[in-house]
Amino acid sequence: MPAINQDRLVAMAVSGQIANALIRNPYRVGRDGVPRVLPGTGGLVLNRRVGDRAMGLAGDHVEPGASIRNSDREAGGAANRGLLFYSCIGNVARVTSGPASGLAGTVVGKHGGINNVIVDFPPRALRHLRIGDRVQIETIGQGLELVDLPHVRPLNLSPRLLSRWGVRRHGEHLHVPVTHVVPAGLMGSGLGRPEGVLGDIDIQLSNVPLRRALRLEGLRMGDLVAICPFDTRFGGSQRWGSMTIGVVVHSDSQVAGHGPGVTPLLIGTRGSILPVHDPAANIATLLGLRGTIAAPVPMRTPRERAAWRRIVSAGLGRGAG
Repeated sequence: MPAINQDRLVAMAVSGQIANALIRNPYRVGRDGVPRVLPGTGGLVLNRRVGDRAMGLAGDHVEPGASIRNSDREAGGAANRGLLFYSCIGNVARVTSGPASGLAGTVVGKHGGINNVIVDFPPRALRHLRIGDRVQIETIGQGLELVDLPHVRPLNLSPRLLSRWGVRRHGEHLHVPVTHVVPAGLMGSGLGRPEGVLGDIDIQLSNVPLRRALRLEGLRMGDLVAICPFDTRFGGSQRWGSMTIGVVVHSDSQVAGHGPGVTPLLIGTRGSILPVHDPAANIATLLGLRGTIAAPVPMRTPRERAAWRRIVSAGLGRGAG
């Protein structure tokens, strides 16, 4: 594993409460013009966890596990932004009120727009949680640096996850296991906003042939994916020779411009990251949250392998993209 600035990181406790589901309009009009009435964000999702399929659910932007936020309109939302900012993927979360007090979970996502932190709890703990219970997160990770790789910037990444991910330094490059690669042109909701730090950016999946060629129909919540060429250091944008590695944090959506959300974890510039295909690169497995997860969709055909190489080349600053 590459050396990090562990001795300079700051650990801080932040807190939120298990949030009720929010509905403004019960109808979600899809990109096909069809209105749908589906479960969405917030609340406690009892039968879907990180490691399950992100695609094909009878839901829209489903957050697997417990959705955490602060209701702080009187403070201009600053307390909730603090919760979002400090929380990093892989941080430990503990229930501090209610019948489940003392039980531990793990931060597995940050969902922008709705502004929730997503926490996975074991099923035995989830059934004891209540809306409004307080959850305190032991945050560490913002400010993380790879000391010998200045062109790779961590974001929202806990040392706990980094140590278990299997990333390896090869000279001036970082080899990073991922399940999928995604062309930057598919990125949608979250662009033009600071969602790289406070939330996620969605993958649009309306291009059915491309979705199939890249096996994106097999995406799971918790999958680690590479977006090329994409730079999320200062808000998401396409940038030749840049690559963002992130984690899938919520389910698909039929709404135009939306889809499975990705919270950034590693951003490489100047071709500094090389994604390595690993079907097991899912945080549910890496962090030991579950014994088994949904089976991966294998890369079977030469066409799929060629599509992988073509997209990666743009993130490395090579070829015609």
